[in-house]
Amino acid sequence: MFQKIIKTKYPPSDKPVLIWDGNCGFCRFWITRWKSKTGDALDYKTFQETSKKYKDFPLKEFKKASRLIEPNGNVYSGPDSAYRCYDYAKRKNYPYHKWYVSSKIFRSISDNSYNYFAKNRPAMFKITKILFGNNPLSLKPYWALYILGIILLFFVVFQ
Repeated sequence: MFQKIIKTKYPPSDKPVLIWDGNCGFCRFWITRWKSKTGDALDYKTFQETSKKYKDFPLKEFKKASRLIEPNGNVYSGPDSAYRCYDYAKRKNYPYHKWYVSSKIFRSISDNSYNYFAKNRPAMFKITKILFGNNPLSLKPYWALYILGIILLFFVVFQ
C-alpha cells in the first residue's frame, strides 16, 4: 500500500503540482483527461523529472502513487491526489475529495482500489481502453454497449 505523506518541506512556489509516473500508459491516459478538466491551474510533472526536488519523499513512494503537492506544503496521495485535482477543475462541483475526507468507507474503497489498480497498471490500461476508447479527451461509453449486449444475450438465451 502507498504511504500517505501529509506535508513536504519543499512545496512548489506558485501553483500545485501533480506528480505521476511518466512510464505508465494508464497514468498518462488519466493525466491527459485531468489536464483537460483543470487547464493551467495545476502543473503536471513526472516523478522521474522531479523526485530529486522532494528530498523528504522516498523514491519508492513516488513509484507507488501519484502526489498532489500544494504551495502551502500539503500533500495528497493516491486516489485523494486525483480527487483533489478536481477541486481545481473549471467545473468545480466534484464531491470526491470531500467524500474521501469525510467517509471512512469511501476512503477505504478508494485506497484499496487505487492500490489494486497501481499494482496492475498494464491490465487496467487495457480495460480502460476497452471501456472508454483510446482518446482520453473524448471518452466513449463502450461499457454501456457491452452491458446492453449481455442483457440482449440473456433474453435470447432464456426466452
